[in-house]
Amino acid sequence: MRLRTGELGSELNGRFGVALLGIFLWCSVQADETSSTTSSKATNNAVAKEALTQFQDLVGGWVGTGQPKRGSAAGAWREKADWRWKFAGEQAALECLVEEGKLLKSGLLSFDPEKKMFVLKAVELIDAKEETVERDYIGELTEKKLVVESAGTESTDGRRITITRLNEKRTLVLFERKAPSQNFYSRIAEVGYTREGTRLADSDQTGPVCVVTGGVGTIKVTHKGETYWVCCTGCRDAFNDDPEGVLADYKKKLEEKKAKK
Repeated sequence: MRLRTGELGSELNGRFGVALLGIFLWCSVQADETSSTTSSKATNNAVAKEALTQFQDLVGGWVGTGQPKRGSAAGAWREKADWRWKFAGEQAALECLVEEGKLLKSGLLSFDPEKKMFVLKAVELIDAKEETVERDYIGELTEKKLVVESAGTESTDGRRITITRLNEKRTLVLFERKAPSQNFYSRIAEVGYTREGTRLADSDQTGPVCVVTGGVGTIKVTHKGETYWVCCTGCRDAFNDDPEGVLADYKKKLEEKKAKK
């Protein structure tokens, strides 16, 4: 069949229009998927941050005493730990750095919104030396006690870490192991932490508020001539990266609190 010039042009235009429509529909689907993925990530990040704010009272410096055997000074040691917020993009986590410790060198605590579980990536010391091993723990929070476990294998021990926050000034961290042949955990040691620069007596919690997490403000930051407070260097960096976004979220939370009253 032969097509005249006009008919051929119409045929080509028709095919071109169909092709353009297909491309448009494909782009629309991709844009919707991207938007949905972005929205889902933002929601998950918000959920994770909200879950981690339950550990806000850990942020700051701590002085600890480790005891292999409860109530005994044999083999005891002193160490320091510093907890701070860490933000990678919109992903939130709490980072713990330990000095002069014998068990833990560092830890990164995050929350998995899909599993609804807390995840601890720990860098642990081997025999109190500089050699380290990395372990992934997962577990749940019950009231003020977080219990996370790292499964062992047929040839390696399983591990368990229990973080008990007694109050804003006192925290206990219990380390346990389970041999491949055992069905129970045995104590390695427990570290009793006291907040650095404080006594065990109760104190009021009035004062500046961190605009990033709502914790106790300890560091001043400024934006457009105004002074605000954050609770740690991680929150300070997050504020400096996006002060407008942080302040918008903070003001929104204040309005929500007022609306609930």
